[in-house]
Amino acid sequence: MTVFDPNLRQIFVDNQYRESSSSGEHCVLNPADLTFVGRIAMCEEQEVENVILRAKIAQNEWKKVDEKSRSIILHGLANSIENGDFEEVAKLMVLEMGKPYPEAVGELANCAPIFRYYAEMARDEGGILPGTTQAGSFQFARYFPYGVTAHIMPFNFPIIIMCWTVAASLAAGNTCVVKPAESTSLCTLKFMERFKSLPSGLVNCITGGAEAGRVLVESPNTHAVAFTGSVETGRKIAMGCAERMKPAVIEAGGSDPMIITEHAPLDIAVPGCTMSAFHLSGQVCVSSERFFVHEAVHDEFIEGFTKMAKALKIGPGLEESEIGPLVSEAARDKVIRLVDDALSKGARVACGGRIPAQYNTGWFYEPTILTGVNSEMAVMQEEAFGPIASVCKVKSLDEALELANNTKFGLGASLFTNRMDEAMQAYETLEAGMVWVNNPLIDNDAIPFGGWKMSGIGREMGRQGLDAFRQSKMGVIDASPTIQDWWYPYPQDWFYNGKGREY
Repeated sequence: MTVFDPNLRQIFVDNQYRESSSSGEHCVLNPADLTFVGRIAMCEEQEVENVILRAKIAQNEWKKVDEKSRSIILHGLANSIENGDFEEVAKLMVLEMGKPYPEAVGELANCAPIFRYYAEMARDEGGILPGTTQAGSFQFARYFPYGVTAHIMPFNFPIIIMCWTVAASLAAGNTCVVKPAESTSLCTLKFMERFKSLPSGLVNCITGGAEAGRVLVESPNTHAVAFTGSVETGRKIAMGCAERMKPAVIEAGGSDPMIITEHAPLDIAVPGCTMSAFHLSGQVCVSSERFFVHEAVHDEFIEGFTKMAKALKIGPGLEESEIGPLVSEAARDKVIRLVDDALSKGARVACGGRIPAQYNTGWFYEPTILTGVNSEMAVMQEEAFGPIASVCKVKSLDEALELANNTKFGLGASLFTNRMDEAMQAYETLEAGMVWVNNPLIDNDAIPFGGWKMSGIGREMGRQGLDAFRQSKMGVIDASPTIQDWWYPYPQDWFYNGKGREY
């Protein structure tokens, strides 16, 4: 079976689509109108293990391929991605999780460069050559792949985040087994067509829920894990990997702060904050959720922020929309709970705070700005992962920084200011893995992406992203063997005689 069909409960293994042998299935519904999109298999333990073993066989050959040849193959994959038609993958992504179509196409357009980056990065540095500790001794280290890597992916950016870790893993010489989120498995499977340009078995895809993920983590035949998702699930995966001494890269989300100083360029800050708060209906791990706005510009900022949020186009992703539905009923229920809790404790709604009347079918929610929030409200303690911007008025940058750090999360943080001293103070002080000044949400293939505190372990992208999928092996080679003076037998005067001696 070589053609993808969203109704056939398929998996992707050995460069082919196959109908799953597992009995369970999950029906995928469009979150915009609750219509049927397709069905996926809920893969069971034996099937997952079988796919892992196929990946293991493929890795036995892939690890032997030299870095130059590996690079050529990955550049060929990048060509395949760039020259392919994104429409069907993008449409499936929209229908599965509600993302506006331009955002789906934009996500796919950024996939090829990450494969090119790691194709060259793996060639650039294959090891370490330090100064020797002993004359005549050649001392070095080389990097080697782990083996089979598991990639447990989120729903919000199902393809690009997968490419971040799969590209690094392949470049390091591993093979990959991908488990997408249940709500974005169809678009991920469709994208697997691009990997047919690779040698057979390098990238495989199984579908399912927590059970399939558990098998990927616990299997003795997977050797490293990449995960993006919630803190709760990330903690469980970290514990499972720790028990098996298995390396893991975990990006576990956040509740990112946004600081607007009294010197902020409001004409730039307002549209920047609108994007950083409401892009993908706030379902971005680095969405700005907690806003700390200096009292000198608070009212003017809220006026502009509210006006722009109200103007955003709400609707299904295949229509002219900028704000689509949330991915599920549970996701919207959480947003409603957080808003209701904040209002009950004294917060005020500047805009939104309700289900749009024209879209009472599906999981839509209006972009919402809350003012007068405080740390007692759940919306300031939890990751909302929805279209909520919670605004707190502050008297100084110092106060804003203190409140911004008052959280268990530490993924990203943002600031708008026209003063370099404020920018540098914020960068040095904010407890986060990434800090954006006047340009939130942007990323770079060559800069590590990841969080502090409960927001994750390890890094994706950059050199650290490659190192996450390779292990070093020390080497010491003496071309002209000699007996070393510290070997047995020890000289007589080395032994303890009770009188001590100088060494």
